[in-house]
Amino acid sequence: MSSWRIVIVTALCALPALAQEKLISKEDAVRIALAYNQSLRANRFNVDQNKANEITASLKPNPTISVGADAIPIFSPQTIRFDTQIYSAGLSYTVEKGGKREKRVVVAKDNTLISAQNVTDNERTLKFQVVQAFINVLLAKSVLALAKDDLANFSQEVDLNHARLVAGDLAEGDYLKLSIQKLQFEQDVSAAVLGLVQARATLRQLLGYQSVTDDFDVKGTLEHTKPVVSLEDLEKKALDSRPDLLAAHTGVTLANDTVSLAFGNRARDWTWGTDYSYQSPTQIGAGVSFSMDLPIHDRNQGEIARSQAAMKQSVETEASTKVGVQTDVVNAYYGLKSNEEIVNLYESGYLKQATDSRDISNYAYQRGAASILDLLDAERSYRATQLAYRQALAAQMIAVEQVNQAAGAQVIP
Repeated sequence: MSSWRIVIVTALCALPALAQEKLISKEDAVRIALAYNQSLRANRFNVDQNKANEITASLKPNPTISVGADAIPIFSPQTIRFDTQIYSAGLSYTVEKGGKREKRVVVAKDNTLISAQNVTDNERTLKFQVVQAFINVLLAKSVLALAKDDLANFSQEVDLNHARLVAGDLAEGDYLKLSIQKLQFEQDVSAAVLGLVQARATLRQLLGYQSVTDDFDVKGTLEHTKPVVSLEDLEKKALDSRPDLLAAHTGVTLANDTVSLAFGNRARDWTWGTDYSYQSPTQIGAGVSFSMDLPIHDRNQGEIARSQAAMKQSVETEASTKVGVQTDVVNAYYGLKSNEEIVNLYESGYLKQATDSRDISNYAYQRGAASILDLLDAERSYRATQLAYRQALAAQMIAVEQVNQAAGAQVIP
């Protein structure tokens, strides 16, 4: 049983429990997508179609049987007698020359292998898309939680200052500035709710719309991991494992086998036959026949030239694919390094500074040592820093998965 069929069976067994829990992990999401994503399932049928082509390629020509009756007096049917007609029967069979059938089978198997490798490459791409969508859902949930916390905290601030306004301890203009700023926090919550809905919809589409419940949710949090990988190891792994590069290698093999088939098709087939005729008990005969095309004009020159050009093209395609794989690895590696540096910057002190700045400004404002504008500016800086940090975390997690995708294997857990 092929690996992708095993994945489907495993997912079918695991799915009911996941649906009841209404919570899926990153690993669950990948497994469900590999089993139920409609585009991937459609692509897998290409393998079955090519396996059917293998059967067709291996078939031998059918023998031909013929029967006939001659010398029938159609204008004087009354003279028809059994012994006055000529009855004949014949059997012929075409023998393929040049190893056509064997070479057709080899080409068909090459196409099947390429199709399977393309499906594996589609799985690689889908895994990354699913994990990326999963992380975006985690980000959307984190942003929504931040927006709700900010709204709750600022609403409490507005309520406290309303009490100060009533007590005559706060100017009405300052209170109005605070109250109007609350609208921004309320808009942030609305935007975060919409972002979560859209992120979940994107993930559900990749999983297969009917594979999860309408109210499904994901489990997990944004977290900072610090993987240790080297560019040389990633490149070696990618060159050994990337299914698109393997498909390009097989494409060169296919092109060579296609050239061999084209030369094989140049050979002329032989058709052998035998026949039997009967006119009367004294006029019974048998014979044999042989026929073949004379390769005077058509010697399959056009297909040979086309297949040779296709072979050169496949070599260039393989080289281009290899360069693309190496480029993907370099981009993914340095993308991970860059995102890692950004997250480290936030965690090195900027997060704490933003929190301390907001707390100090709030403390100073309550005691009249800071203006309302200072308070609002500190609040905006805190919100922007927290939001950017969450986005940096998500980007770093996606960069990790980008490395895995570029390598064509799970090099980073």
